[in-house]
Amino acid sequence: MKSTKLAATGFAAAVALALSAGAQAGPHADLSLSDGASADAQAAFAAWNAGDFSGNYDKCYAVALAGENDCAAGPGTSCEGSSTTDYQGNAWMLVPAGTCEDIQTPVGSGSLEAI
Repeated sequence: MKSTKLAATGFAAAVALALSAGAQAGPHADLSLSDGASADAQAAFAAWNAGDFSGNYDKCYAVALAGENDCAAGPGTSCEGSSTTDYQGNAWMLVPAGTCEDIQTPVGSGSLEAI
């Protein structure tokens, strides 16, 4: 009986880990880079848009769509997916390192700090 419980617990943990691994918010059509972005930032942003989620990331505020933030959405929220408006200034998502402040949304630029 113990081995059955242990196996079930291990399976549940593996399923939870697999589900959480793909939970990172990704790029969307309203994001672009400023004209002055470095070549490295342009390459990282292009790879991210193409589905390459490897590499280093920064927390970038005010770039996620409502309900698509990775975390931090202010008081009274639970974290991931809890932002209530597009480009909410206190909600972040992970973006390729070095691109955040060059990311443009319809309402402004990304920020490395909550707005």
